[in-house]
This record gives sequence, C-alpha cells and structure tokens, in this order.
Amino acid sequence: MNSFIPYGKQQITQEDVDAIAAVLKSDYITQGPVTKDFEEIFAKFIGSKYAIAVANGTAALHLSALALDVDDKQTVITTPLTFVASANCIQYCGGQIHFADIDPETLCIDLNSIEDLLKKNRKSNYTGVIPVDFAGYPVNTESLRSIADQYGLWILEDACHAPGGYFLDSNSSIQHCGNGTYADLSIFSFHPVKHITTGEGGMITSNDIDKIEKIRKLRIHGITREPHLLQENHGGWYYEMQELGYNYRITDFQCALGISQLKRADENLARRKKIAEKYTEAFAGFDFIKTPAIRNNVSHAWHLYVIQVPDRKGLYDYLRSQQIFTQVHYIPVHLQPYYKNLGWKKGDFPNAEKYYEQCLSIPMYAGLTDDEQSYTIRKILEFYNVA
Repeated sequence: MNSFIPYGKQQITQEDVDAIAAVLKSDYITQGPVTKDFEEIFAKFIGSKYAIAVANGTAALHLSALALDVDDKQTVITTPLTFVASANCIQYCGGQIHFADIDPETLCIDLNSIEDLLKKNRKSNYTGVIPVDFAGYPVNTESLRSIADQYGLWILEDACHAPGGYFLDSNSSIQHCGNGTYADLSIFSFHPVKHITTGEGGMITSNDIDKIEKIRKLRIHGITREPHLLQENHGGWYYEMQELGYNYRITDFQCALGISQLKRADENLARRKKIAEKYTEAFAGFDFIKTPAIRNNVSHAWHLYVIQVPDRKGLYDYLRSQQIFTQVHYIPVHLQPYYKNLGWKKGDFPNAEKYYEQCLSIPMYAGLTDDEQSYTIRKILEFYNVA
C-alpha cells in the first residue's frame, strides 16, 4: 500500500512518457499538429462536431463566455455547488451571476429551481445557464434545453467531471456529456485528478462552427492567419489581430499526453464504476452514510465518490490520521467572501448548504487498488464503530 491514499490521483504510464518524449524531440513543442490531432480525437470520443484545446478548464469557461457575448448587461444562472471558476467566468466578462439551488439527490442544479427563478424574474436580463455535471452525474440537458428555449437562454455545460458520462433522452438515445446536442458550448478540464490529464489543460466542445471559430481566434490574442478571414494579405507572413484575445494556448507535448490517456479512457471509466459499486455495496446497510444517487437512465462518470455523513470533520481528521486524504467538494460558491460581498448569504440555498455540512469525497481514481479501497471502507466504518 502507498504511504498515503489521496482522494484523486493521475495515472501516468510508460506509453504516456514515450508520447511526450516523442513530441519533445519533434519540430513543434508548443501548439502545433498534435494539438489539432488531440482536438479531433477528443471530439470523436465525446461525440461533438468540434473541439478546441486550451490552457485549462478556467480558460475554457472564459473563452466560452466571450463567444456567447456575455457583457455587463447580462445575468447568468449557475449552481452554488461547483468550483468557483464556473461562476467567475461570467464575472470576468462584466456579467452578473445568479445561483439556483441543487437537487439534493443528484447534487446537480435543480431544474425546477431554475424555472421558478425565471418565472419570478421575467423582466430580468437572464441570458444563459451554466449547469455542472457534478461529480460525474450528467445534467439532463434535454430537459434544460426546453426551459432555456422558453426563456431565450443559451446553455454552457460544465462537463469537467463527466467525460464519458451520459443520460438517455426522451427517445432513449444516449446523450454523452459535452456532445453539443442540447448545449451551445461545453467545457472539460484535464487537471491531474480528472479522468484524462494533460497536467493542466482544457477543452471546449460544440456543434456550432461560428462559436468555435470565434474561440479559435480568441485563444491566440484575437489573431488569425486564415486567408479567407483576413481583411488584407501582404504575404505568407501576414496575420491580423481582429479582436482583443488572450494567450490561452496549450502545448503539443501536453496534447500528446492527452491522446495517450484517451486510449485508456474507456478502461479507466469502467474501473471507476467498479470502485463506485464496491463503495455503494459496502455502505448500503448503514442509514447514516448517504451514498450518491444512481438512476437507470444515467451513466455516472464517477469523477468523485461523495458520501454524506454526520461528524464530517471528525471523520475527515480520523482518516487523515490513518493516511487516507479525503477532500470536500465544494464550499458553496455563494458563501465565498467575494460573493458574499455581492449580497449572497447563508440561508439562500439550503440544499447546497446542508450538503456542504455533511459531504466528503473519498478516494476515487482508476489506480486505486482493491486493498486500498477495502482499507478505506474499513477505516470509515471503524470511525462509526460499525466495522
């Protein structure tokens, strides 16, 4: 057994190392042909028409908000149960964030809460919604699309937790998270604890070529070299900065790692599902341990396995003393000092707040061994004197 067991961990193989080394020995190490290959392979994996690789998931959110023309006249709805970047991307563009509470079972944004919010504020400038596939549980974007169309909203799906996850739509068709069928844009993260890692990195997927082309330009300082997009053309060296963009590029050696990791994506997803099944079975007989929701029409991607328990702090500290390093996902965004200064307060979203008081993410990653998982289960039950 390792010296400690983390809640999440990257898995790097010799094939990954060889893929990176090959690029480091090539003519391109920053954004180049391997980046394009990664985009095409990832789009195929997700089921979208297009994909744009960028520096990280936050950059993906920011560029998406820009492509959706967010400005200071707009208000966007998201969940308080997410990493702060899901909300911050709107603030970057001068827009305003309004939260809607979570469904206490799925832990995703509650579609009924969204609809209630819209009905009560028909004259407000709501222009979009950012659902989060929390822990890997897919938001039903088909149902959300129906609400969004009624109120003229775009959808930016934060699928950072859910590559490979899907739900069955009203026709019993599989709809993978981020495939662009119902969302205008979707984003992913390749941080080390995610399913697929590039060290740091992100991806934007969509079926909308106009938004993709805008993002492609904004990713590199607002510059284009495409002959058909140039206003003038002085020669092969010529480029034009047509918009105020950013340096949100990713490197070819990172993308080489991403391509190598994608080859094991299905295998790793299957392993995560087995780990989740073992946890759920182990905790099934204990009413004080609430395990994640599992429904027949959903395939959970299992980025996180979150239990809800009494004395969460006591369990967290005990497990650390036993070299099991768990985590809490997340402190509700509206309770962060920055957002409290904007007027949000405790009591605004009781479902998210109640969840936060009890939640604990226990070890979940493809490299977790059976012995490490059994040890984790035993120590959790020991803390509650039921082992």
